[in-house]
Amino acid sequence: MRLLKLLARLPLPVLHGLGVGLGWLIYWAPGRHSGRMRDNLLDSGLCTAGADCRRLLRQAIGESGKGIIELLAVWLRPYDKVLKLVKGTSGWEQIDAARAAGKGVIVIAPHIGCFEMINQYYAARHPFTAMYKPPRQAFLDQLMLTGRRRGQATLVPTDLSGVRALLAALKRHEAIGILPDQVATGGDGVWAPFFGRPAYTPTLVASLQRKTGAAGFFVAAERLSWGRGYHLHVTPLGETLPEDKAVAAARINQGVEEVVRRFPAQYLWNYNRHKRPGGVAHPDDPPEA
Repeated sequence: MRLLKLLARLPLPVLHGLGVGLGWLIYWAPGRHSGRMRDNLLDSGLCTAGADCRRLLRQAIGESGKGIIELLAVWLRPYDKVLKLVKGTSGWEQIDAARAAGKGVIVIAPHIGCFEMINQYYAARHPFTAMYKPPRQAFLDQLMLTGRRRGQATLVPTDLSGVRALLAALKRHEAIGILPDQVATGGDGVWAPFFGRPAYTPTLVASLQRKTGAAGFFVAAERLSWGRGYHLHVTPLGETLPEDKAVAAARINQGVEEVVRRFPAQYLWNYNRHKRPGGVAHPDDPPEA
């Protein structure tokens, strides 16, 4: 941990430079990582096959490495120095207005840019609750807890007790954080289109919103060039999500797509977003006889 804290002191431009190299090392390492990244990016339709997609892929490889190495700064630097990495926000006044109106706030944060900065920034100002699933490695668990339990942040388990804690926080008119583009566990999601392909999408945002009347906001932490820091972009979810789970999930995915289109190189394309959880039927499966 001591060595990591020393590395965390390096200027952010240096860390990001190291991150670009790390991204390429991971990309060329054996395994499915590189193929999945290429396929997800090409299948998204965000670039034209050929030079356009190759350029975007190169950018995404570098950004993916930055996303790993920058966690040293975000999690291990003194909290006041971490907060100074946020150089500006756009639309944050809409979150403040929702709070002033007595509403709970659902921060919907896709895997774009330095999404770990979002809870750091919010928890410095107001109570913030998010789910947390401990990694298998005890050392990594300690590192993540050190970085995420700062300010007014509360971490809750990824089980029914955690869902209850999120619901209670919203009823207290506080904020919670949700990662909308993770693959839902069996029984907790529905299939909905994501860049034209079925993705097993969580239904938690819609459920919590209907029960509490909370206001939802997509928030993206753009990674600024040359290690200058981060800019937080806020986009309202808009109208209350419908009761139909599939329609609500499609609306969430559409909102995530809109954010990704703004920052395509900074999306986590190596994540297996379209995988099928065990025991879940896929839309393309043939009907049972």
